[in-house]
Amino acid sequence: MIRKRHLAFLLAALLAGTQTRAAAADEDAERMTEEARKVATSLLQQIGGELKKEHDISGPLRSVIVCKYTAPEVSSSVSRKSGAAVKRVSLKVRNPVLGMADAWEQKVLLDFERRFTRGEKPEAIDHADVVTETQGRYFRYMKAIPVTPLCVGCHGPMDAMTEGTKAQIAGEYPHDKAVGYSVGQIRGAVSYKKPL
Repeated sequence: MIRKRHLAFLLAALLAGTQTRAAAADEDAERMTEEARKVATSLLQQIGGELKKEHDISGPLRSVIVCKYTAPEVSSSVSRKSGAAVKRVSLKVRNPVLGMADAWEQKVLLDFERRFTRGEKPEAIDHADVVTETQGRYFRYMKAIPVTPLCVGCHGPMDAMTEGTKAQIAGEYPHDKAVGYSVGQIRGAVSYKKPL
């Protein structure tokens, strides 16, 4: 009888410990997701502010320069402050060196497109996961980047762009694929990757 009670007590203790660990893991995941959301939102606001400022001064021509030079600097600064690798990625890249999505990001971007097609609003689409890669375990997060009216001057249909903008994009990005978007679509995503 004592053995049965002892065994029942051990099983109950193990179950309680497992439930406690699961609850703590859920809280950690939610905390990390919220932190990543804030970082992604901050990145988009900073880059958006720079784009708007330059666009107001000289239109889409300066916007191309902001995306080429200022956006990577902002991403680098945000990465240093957050301790995570933070960047913008897309399936249709303008700058293959900085914007090419890895396999995990590609999978998530394709899922974002499916979710968008089913009616979800791009500004509300995100995804978080803990992944194990060759280098270790990471918390990964992505937030969709919706196309705004400001974006289409450089990322919209080619026939709607000014000749100057087309020439600048061709000169700065000879292998550009990031055109043909309309307002409300998903342009890509902010990717956040932090080692655990």
